[in-house]
Amino acid sequence: MYAFRYCRPHDVADAVARLRADSEAKLLAGGMTLIPSMKYRLAAPSALLDIGRLAQLQGIAEVDGRLAIGAGVRHVEVAGSRVVQERIPELAVLAGAIGDPQVRNRGTLGGALANNDPAADYPAAALALAAQVITDRRTLAADEFFVDLFTTALEPDEIVVRVSFAVPKRAGYAKFRHPASGYAMAGVFVAELDDGIRVAVTGAGPCVFRHGAAEQALAREFSTAAVADIDCPADGLNADFHAPAAYRAQLVKVMTAEAVGRALGAMTERNVAPDASSRGGIR
Repeated sequence: MYAFRYCRPHDVADAVARLRADSEAKLLAGGMTLIPSMKYRLAAPSALLDIGRLAQLQGIAEVDGRLAIGAGVRHVEVAGSRVVQERIPELAVLAGAIGDPQVRNRGTLGGALANNDPAADYPAAALALAAQVITDRRTLAADEFFVDLFTTALEPDEIVVRVSFAVPKRAGYAKFRHPASGYAMAGVFVAELDDGIRVAVTGAGPCVFRHGAAEQALAREFSTAAVADIDCPADGLNADFHAPAAYRAQLVKVMTAEAVGRALGAMTERNVAPDASSRGGIR
């Protein structure tokens, strides 16, 4: 790890000012990605600006019919929040299945979205639930926030303050967990909102994306049968030593059906079992 300065800004405005004054400084919240990168000398920020304790980034509340969650709220807090459990229970389920206890007790909602890891869970929820990402200067719709691999629409000196989620009529999330990391090799979040169906896929591609064919099928009939024959094209999906693109495409198909089943209340398991070899032709 290279040498760096540690600072604790007084508030969001102070943090923004420090980012503008030093282009090599980085924000620190949970540090789940940044700290390991620094340990392996893959990142060398001049300074860490610790915003993890800023009161402006905390809180969970229902505001104008939507669920607003502070960017600094940790995964374990989302999972255990009574408001989240009552208004968007599947979001609480998702948060409770991220990584392991250490990650859930340190990682934050804002950090997960700003990092935009291709296998992270929260981007799927944000995209499916038509989230609004509120920063220190503007509001970004989820559809425009996620740009590409580890890339978002945020400016270098822009800070996520809170995230506002639409409250769905029903929703379901299913992921095929990597057995070691718990990250999604493919995860699908299905949500029925007042203005239609949204289906978001994480883990399968370089960036979270909407599954248009599944959305159209579910708009006609919200059932597992409606998506049973809906394929996800393998073109452009991730292919690595964990799984080829065709395998991930099949995972998306199976996880979509499972997510719909959860939304319908037909499935009660909190997590998708790592061994899914008996389902949907996965081998």
